[in-house]
Amino acid sequence: MTDPAAEAALRSVEAELVARWPETKIEPSIVRVAALMDVLGEPQRSYPVIHITGTNGKTSTARMVEALLRAFSLRTGRYTSPHVASITERISLDGEPISAEGFVETYRDIKPFVEIVDGSQPIAMSFFEVLTGMAFAAFADAPVDVAVVEVGMGGTWDATNVADGTVAVVTPISVDHADKLGETPGEIAVEKAGIVKPGALAVLAQQPLDAAEVLLRRSVETGATVAREGMEFGVARRDLAVGGQLVTLRGLAGEYADIFLPLHGAHQAHNASVALAAVEAFFGVGTGQRVGLDHTGKLDIDVVREAFAGVTSPGRLEIVRRSPTVVLDAAHNPAGARTAAAAVDESFDFTHLVGVVSVMADKDVRGILEAFEPVMAEIVVTQNTFPRAMPVDELAALAVEIFGDDRVEVVPRLDDAIDAAVALAEDGGDLGGAAVLVTGSVVTVGEARVLLTGER
Repeated sequence: MTDPAAEAALRSVEAELVARWPETKIEPSIVRVAALMDVLGEPQRSYPVIHITGTNGKTSTARMVEALLRAFSLRTGRYTSPHVASITERISLDGEPISAEGFVETYRDIKPFVEIVDGSQPIAMSFFEVLTGMAFAAFADAPVDVAVVEVGMGGTWDATNVADGTVAVVTPISVDHADKLGETPGEIAVEKAGIVKPGALAVLAQQPLDAAEVLLRRSVETGATVAREGMEFGVARRDLAVGGQLVTLRGLAGEYADIFLPLHGAHQAHNASVALAAVEAFFGVGTGQRVGLDHTGKLDIDVVREAFAGVTSPGRLEIVRRSPTVVLDAAHNPAGARTAAAAVDESFDFTHLVGVVSVMADKDVRGILEAFEPVMAEIVVTQNTFPRAMPVDELAALAVEIFGDDRVEVVPRLDDAIDAAVALAEDGGDLGGAAVLVTGSVVTVGEARVLLTGER
């Protein structure tokens, strides 16, 4: 249990960070974070980096990459965003969130240098920039053998891009943050391609054609070696299994059969194939010069199986309660919602699914609701506590247009909305088939997770 004094110090530091320029407000430049790295002594260059961008699947892929690396006895740092319940989740060491004490100590260590940068720039450092600096510093201080770094938004101008990834991973690209990144996958790919640096190994998930063309062009320009899902690697087979799925992955060096993945949905199998290829690339598959390779040049299959069997991804089709089943999923754009809906339909035998939905106002809310409409018998619209959340009355009006008035219930508070959805699920179906899906944003899922599990 966290010491109360450490918890109070963490809350104080978090308040200082939140008071800065928010991470959703972008000033496209890495000048400030580069200046911080300079005065800190370039900590991001003291370990190799696996850099991950894309639209959906980044965090799950990062967690899989980390699990594989740790299974091969490497000390890891992982930087992901946003957090589900606690800000400490964003910076992980050896698979666990940094402690409250460690978070506070890291912030206090770099704060004088942040203030130097603040004083030298027209715009002070943002919330995300400072957190990124903290992560790079914490990883250097640990020290880690390798850092798994998830882009916050985009790529070229993202604060994490002061690091040069040995392996650059691009998960599936779709339209999100259109006002900042572009209105088509191809336009968005221009920004995301910026993490592919000269001489890197680029591991590319399956992409829309226009996005794939941009990524391949960038790879040619930088002299990066490319591995493409569906060509050099991919999912060879997947079967549903109790608690997840059994997959055979085609890696860069051959097949890895009978891997149990305790996550639901075809998208997670594809994330697993990307993660495996990224780790193969990192270990130098085909060269025999790095650790972890067996006599065939592949990664040790038993270690790979063990790693994937232990993977978790909180808030990604995560079951947190039974009778009725309550599932959390952080889908926050139409592509993510379609993926989650398909996974629910495939992986569960729900006879009456009730949605609890709160979405950020700057998202494609109509697209998200339309994606979930076929699988939700009813929807309870609500509002999380974040200032950017769409007001519940506005969300209700959109939901009525898509679901019809008789399938929509409005409950302003999230805790009450979950209770209402549980009651609707129990009334509408048999106990085994009754279920609730809480979704719409990472914030919604994070708040629901605290309410339902008590974990912070």
